[in-house]
Amino acid sequence: NTRVSPTKQGKTTVSEAERFWRICQAIGDIAFAYAYSTVLIEIQDTLKLSPTENKAMKRASLVGISTTTVFYLLCGCVGYAAFGKDAPGDLLSRSGFDHPVWLLNVANVCVAIHLIVAYQVFAQLIFSFVETSCRQRWPEVKFVTTDHQITIPILGGTSFHINGFRVVWRSAYVVVTTVLATFIAFFNIFLALIGAASFCLLAVYFPIEMYIARSKVPMFSISWMCLQALRLVCLLVSLVAAAGSVEGPIPSLKMYHPFKNEV
Repeated sequence: NTRVSPTKQGKTTVSEAERFWRICQAIGDIAFAYAYSTVLIEIQDTLKLSPTENKAMKRASLVGISTTTVFYLLCGCVGYAAFGKDAPGDLLSRSGFDHPVWLLNVANVCVAIHLIVAYQVFAQLIFSFVETSCRQRWPEVKFVTTDHQITIPILGGTSFHINGFRVVWRSAYVVVTTVLATFIAFFNIFLALIGAASFCLLAVYFPIEMYIARSKVPMFSISWMCLQALRLVCLLVSLVAAAGSVEGPIPSLKMYHPFKNEV
């Protein structure tokens, strides 16, 4: 989804401006992976009392961020080493990478499992908010508030509680978001835009503000100035990534066709 021009050798050339916007968009993609603050509370609720949540979350954050950093660096370096400036957004399905087939299939299965799990984790916040709001607004509607117990004899009499509104609402949400995702062809671009918007606020601004308030960091102290400098740098990163994400779809919209991943 980027503007390229053919050369005599059949390769593509990219202008300096286009290369700059691609770099900005890539920064947004990376920023999206670090904006995990929305699920920290969900993760913390599953922790046991021993070791303490403070120690467990510090270790989990260190391992998670380190793994993410290594993974993205490997993808970026290996992709650029293999394809150079023609490196695609999807290394598994473009630029002629189709052998061995079993390796490609295994990789796609792993990506599918990862996205399904991540989708459920991120969507739980939306599900919980909507269902709680509906219960409070319509407490007399049994379709919204009543849970039906279903026992499955095959599983040893295991019982499950099913709510009609929850089934309909969550199924409709998944269907609508899936249709929208297949309708919009600019996955990487929108991913970078979401990452740019959420990174500075959720992963930097609010955590720093909470740390300053909790630790009572004195204003204009060395620690306070370092935190403000970090926040300023991350804000600039978000602005650059957002600019690259907005510029990316403009030329592609002229040739855009719904439900197609290539234009």
